[in-house]
Amino acid sequence: MPGKKRRGLVIIYTGDGKGKTTAALGQALRAVGQGLRVAMVQFVKAGAAGEHKAARRLAPDLEIHRMGRGFVPPLGEGPIEQHREAASEALSLVKKLLSGGRHDLVIADEILTAIHLGLLSADEVLVLLDDRPSEVHLILTGRGAPERLIERVDLVTEMRLVKHPHDLGLEAQPGVEF
Repeated sequence: MPGKKRRGLVIIYTGDGKGKTTAALGQALRAVGQGLRVAMVQFVKAGAAGEHKAARRLAPDLEIHRMGRGFVPPLGEGPIEQHREAASEALSLVKKLLSGGRHDLVIADEILTAIHLGLLSADEVLVLLDDRPSEVHLILTGRGAPERLIERVDLVTEMRLVKHPHDLGLEAQPGVEF
């Protein structure tokens, strides 16, 4: 439909099962295949993973920004201020990417986990939804999606853990876990 303005969707991938980031990356791959430009901001993850190598191959249509500081200790069990600062910086980058006019899809990977861990508030993310340009798609991933966010978005998929190789004592596998 030439001339028709796109309505950007807001999508949540949440739950205790594996596959939230993978689902978002699948959406990114599909979007790049359709000529869209995609940016992913990772809120918690710090280490290199297979998706970073793949993104370099798909650049400049797919870019990934690692903003996290890695493992976040449970509240009260260690310093988390550096993690809060990193989450705040990641949120600022998401806002910039959404409003910059260059990207058609922005993925806020593990932003829901950042809320769950107390690094960001649900209110900050609700403001992000309010301020998002209406034609830009936004994907939010992570465990523990707050009901207030679920009510505001267009699509929610919950990954449910049924069985995991870790339960059998197997280590994380390159290309599957990272």
